[in-house]
Amino acid sequence: MSKDAKREWPLWEIFIRGQHGMSHRHFGSLHAPDAEMAIKNARDVYTRRNEGVSIWAVPASAIAASSPSDKGPFYEPSEAKVYRHPSFFDIPKDVGAM
Repeated sequence: MSKDAKREWPLWEIFIRGQHGMSHRHFGSLHAPDAEMAIKNARDVYTRRNEGVSIWAVPASAIAASSPSDKGPFYEPSEAKVYRHPSFFDIPKDVGAM
């Protein structure tokens, strides 16, 4: 590992929940020395108009993800579970369009 890599702050992924939303959305990434500073920096960078009510800062190194190139093989097993499709259920007429 180079000297510069050792001095670089860890990368954090920032998720923010808006005032009218129920879930957090990914807003971007930033470097910070720790979680507290990552949240403060995210507030300054991503919520300039006070639109956020909650911020999550997650170390990028803690995120595991599937690869888009594995999309077919990764999701194929769910196609065999046809009982998960809503076509097998009768929806009452008073429910309306879903």
